[in-house]
Amino acid sequence: MLVTILAFIVTLGVLITFHELGHYWVARWCGVRVLRFSIGFGRVLIKRVDRHGTEWALSAIPLGGYVKMLDETSASDGARARDAGSSTASRESFAAQPVSRRFAIVAAGPIFNLLLAALLYALLNFVGTQEPAAVLATPTPQSAAAAAGFQPGDRIVAVDDRAIRSWSELRWALLQKLGEGDSIEVTIDQRGANLSRTLQMPAVADPSQADPLRLLGLRLATGVPVVRGVVPDSVGMAAGLQLGDRILSVQQRMNLDVGQLIQVIQQHPDKPLQVELERDAKILSITLSPAPFTQPDGQIVGRIGVQLGGNPEMVMVSYGPLDSLVNGVVKTFDTAWFSLRMMGKMILGEVSVKNISGPVTIADYAGQSAKIGWVAFVGYLALVSVSLGVLNLLPIPMLDGGHLLYYLIEIVRGSPLPERFLEWGQRIGFGLLSALMVLALFNDSMRYVSHWLTP
Repeated sequence: MLVTILAFIVTLGVLITFHELGHYWVARWCGVRVLRFSIGFGRVLIKRVDRHGTEWALSAIPLGGYVKMLDETSASDGARARDAGSSTASRESFAAQPVSRRFAIVAAGPIFNLLLAALLYALLNFVGTQEPAAVLATPTPQSAAAAAGFQPGDRIVAVDDRAIRSWSELRWALLQKLGEGDSIEVTIDQRGANLSRTLQMPAVADPSQADPLRLLGLRLATGVPVVRGVVPDSVGMAAGLQLGDRILSVQQRMNLDVGQLIQVIQQHPDKPLQVELERDAKILSITLSPAPFTQPDGQIVGRIGVQLGGNPEMVMVSYGPLDSLVNGVVKTFDTAWFSLRMMGKMILGEVSVKNISGPVTIADYAGQSAKIGWVAFVGYLALVSVSLGVLNLLPIPMLDGGHLLYYLIEIVRGSPLPERFLEWGQRIGFGLLSALMVLALFNDSMRYVSHWLTP
């Protein structure tokens, strides 16, 4: 719990600070006087005034932040102030600025979030990470991958001419194609020969409901199954299985991966299985009968009480400084575009709104990624930073994107919108954001209820 809380605080602190720094720096560059830079809302806990007269504050409610500028008002108020003459509006006020500068100041927050994501992705690209290689196990029968002719051991090297170096890059490349219904060209390395395969993508799919790779029948080659744990008083312990045992064959079926081995075990409740394994460079043979277990759906499957894992081939994915930066920008753009597409699919009903998450889920994922390591946590920071940037650019009143919409209309009309339109816009925006927050909190609650009720 402590790790989760600390990771959540760090996540919010970094993202909110960088967002508000965008507003602050561009406002200062435009000559606007900044009165307060606050991380958090509500009562000020800590504050310090710098030589420019800006109060830097840490406030009690850490779920956001703000930059208060001199005479910060609505676009229409600013227009009226300028019409009244310079005596009623300071040249250092936000409202007195030309619409182009107000646009730049407001847009800077979400843009800085996207820049932060690009830098974090670039950092990960430059440092490099160990990832499973894009080597395939036997495709799922009657799947798109099986129909395309993929074979176990095939190494995927490109998707539609986009180079693939790891399993995660393959997942991301296919995730962006999911739901389009088109066929894609996949280049594979099959025993040293480069071959092309045509993979048919499903026309309608909710990527949040299933792993896109499994949906297509593509499975990671995990290598020989290895015993990672043995449950006391289980069938596996009674049969003599030990940590580190490498399962070579079951019922004379060789080259089984972890998923296939588990499937064989589940299909043989109360039936003897001949297992050949390797231990300390010796080949041993044992017989065991999986214990029957009734699943919630009433199906009876076999279990032996051991934890199985594999040793997939790993590759180091890293880039030079320039390539890292370029790839960071591309990954940020791809992630932002994917987020917008998923929002559109939610509106059309093709993707469930259950995928909308709130602060509880963000905190949970922040804690989980922090426990995995700094690489996972930095990747998660980048992802949330993209989401925050995209969300704030949406043309919803009360968000930065809503203000930008007003400024665009002001540029086209030559004058701000009437006050009554701005008031109605604020009400609509407040209603939309309130509904979105309620939905997010409801989804968070249901996830945790389901988690605790699942045996």
